[in-house]
Amino acid sequence: MPARLTCGADLWGWGFIFFRKSTGEIMLDSTEFRVVTSTPDKVELSFRSAYDPTRRDSVRLAVDKRLVLLRGVSGFYPYAVFSHSAALPPLNITEARLAFKLGTSRFRYMAVSDKLQRAMPSAADRDPPRGRPLAYKEAVLLVNPAEPEFKGEVDDKYMYSLDNKDNKVHGWISEGTTSSSPAPASPAAVGFWVVTPSNEFKSGGPMKRELTSHVGPTALTMFMGTHYVGDAIVANIGDGENWTKVLGPVFVYLNSVPEKKQKQQKKSFWGGGRGAPVVMDPKAALWEDAKARAAAEAAKWPYNFPESPEFHKAGERATVAGRLLVRDRYLVAAGAGEDGMFPARNAYVGLAAPGQAGSWATESKGYQFWTRSAASGGFAITGVRAGLYSLYAWVPGVHGEFVSSYPVNVTGAGEVLKLGDLVFAPPRAGPTVWEMGIPDRSAAEFFVPDPNQKLVNRLFLGPAMAAEKFRQYGLWDRYAELYPNGADPVFTVGASHYSKDWFFAHVTRKLPVVVSGSGGQQQQQYAPTTRQIKFALAAVASDGNYTLRIALAAAQMARLRIEVNPPPLESGKTRRPAAVFTTPEFGEGNAIARHGDHGTWWSFEFGIQGRMLVEGENVISITQVRAFGAFLGVMYDYIRLEAPPASRRDPTAAAAAMNGTSSIAA
Repeated sequence: MPARLTCGADLWGWGFIFFRKSTGEIMLDSTEFRVVTSTPDKVELSFRSAYDPTRRDSVRLAVDKRLVLLRGVSGFYPYAVFSHSAALPPLNITEARLAFKLGTSRFRYMAVSDKLQRAMPSAADRDPPRGRPLAYKEAVLLVNPAEPEFKGEVDDKYMYSLDNKDNKVHGWISEGTTSSSPAPASPAAVGFWVVTPSNEFKSGGPMKRELTSHVGPTALTMFMGTHYVGDAIVANIGDGENWTKVLGPVFVYLNSVPEKKQKQQKKSFWGGGRGAPVVMDPKAALWEDAKARAAAEAAKWPYNFPESPEFHKAGERATVAGRLLVRDRYLVAAGAGEDGMFPARNAYVGLAAPGQAGSWATESKGYQFWTRSAASGGFAITGVRAGLYSLYAWVPGVHGEFVSSYPVNVTGAGEVLKLGDLVFAPPRAGPTVWEMGIPDRSAAEFFVPDPNQKLVNRLFLGPAMAAEKFRQYGLWDRYAELYPNGADPVFTVGASHYSKDWFFAHVTRKLPVVVSGSGGQQQQQYAPTTRQIKFALAAVASDGNYTLRIALAAAQMARLRIEVNPPPLESGKTRRPAAVFTTPEFGEGNAIARHGDHGTWWSFEFGIQGRMLVEGENVISITQVRAFGAFLGVMYDYIRLEAPPASRRDPTAAAAAMNGTSSIAA
């Protein structure tokens, strides 16, 4: 089979990127075809390829691409088995994906979620002179599109990215064509959907953000990729390493609304009842049907039909169950006991390769299995393949992350492994003096500005889309426009609010263009920016230790400098601040440029001696010191200052415990 299979006007194929000089994306072509199963109820086909050392672009893997069709099912199931034997050379896999290119004259409407739906421009609209590239090639301003409705909008595939946990179904709708259309007449409205029934085979866990559908029309399944994370998530397969992974199956679902039914739907009322009638148009009908089908496919997981022995069916899998509790005597939570213990409600609980806290977010070689805990903290992770794992968890509203102190050995074959009660003690040194943000691994609760009105995606305008405003293009440039002349914002605890007064991303400041050189080249320059947090202390435990915690939702080639009580910026004084802390360079997820509200989560802890603080007003400044581009910086998740632990020698403890204690909603 060729790398791409032609189906009418549509193309689909497996794409693959690995590290080697002068090597770009490789299409996984096949050299061996086999009919695995052919019955009235099922057909499964195999397209295999092996490493050929005489070919420079040959992938150092044995690849078995499978295609399954089931009787009575409107769609097909592709999956692949990647195998690396000890005899093969080492390999670093950067990206593995399944891409579908649909007919350009048919599919014009894209749906990624309930909110992310719209008519889309064509790929030709992005090309000059109809489109003008912006700060990077993926972002294009549509200056003269074929259809005027798109004029003046920005198109960028990253605007439609989703977290793995939210990426259940996405795709395209053809609203039907007439005989005057370039495509053959088709009066039916048709949907083409990529359904992901499980994320166990995807890299990076539930918070990994990836591409979905975008202009092309293109629909993707990203099994492995570095977007929003960076090279830390590359799958490094070593010399002499045996490694196998099954990618998929995913389900490609096709649905339709015939012309007759379309007319009936447009005339009839959907919903019934005594309320206002609801008219269901064909696009909405196709989308609702696709969502229902995605839920049905997820309920069938693990599938019972793949013939590859590498795909483990339900009888070969296990369940891991337990209860997660949080112990933090300084955190007020509903149902908490005197010891500060309370259930970890709605926690993300998962099994991934053994590692340190957070290592699952950069893990791509193995499988991951995640669930959400109940109000009681109880959880059951079903369908777990046999293997050795660590159990990881994090709780929305609670800073930090839990990782099991011992490996979880799953033997499979119907096992129910009961872990009992697990206690998560979040990072905590003392009572909260003040805090900013919500510890939820997202920057969306902070101040996200309106976009430049000349560089908008109209889908994300208006109050109904306020929560998606971070997806707009060019928000990094809005910082210098909102805070001109070097006037970085100052946050005053007790007077300011993070949703209005703390820009969600700590970005560089765009300076005026500098003309230099004999040729008069224009050079865009940037400057570091400094945020200040001002807070008052009625008393200070001078012989105690305070703790500053900074959690970040994303980072790109950043380095932070934290100063405690620096001299006033306007004073011109040269005295040294009471304390200075500097982080190493970190992060390469590029979430600022890719319109994210998060990438990989980072957490830093800084110990501040009490003698560095004063009674009355104190200042903590945070500078992102690297400034050689527009996209360097961090996104904030949560900031907290803790007093020393309560003791007789701590005059701030009572006040902090009374006035600054953190709380978490039930």
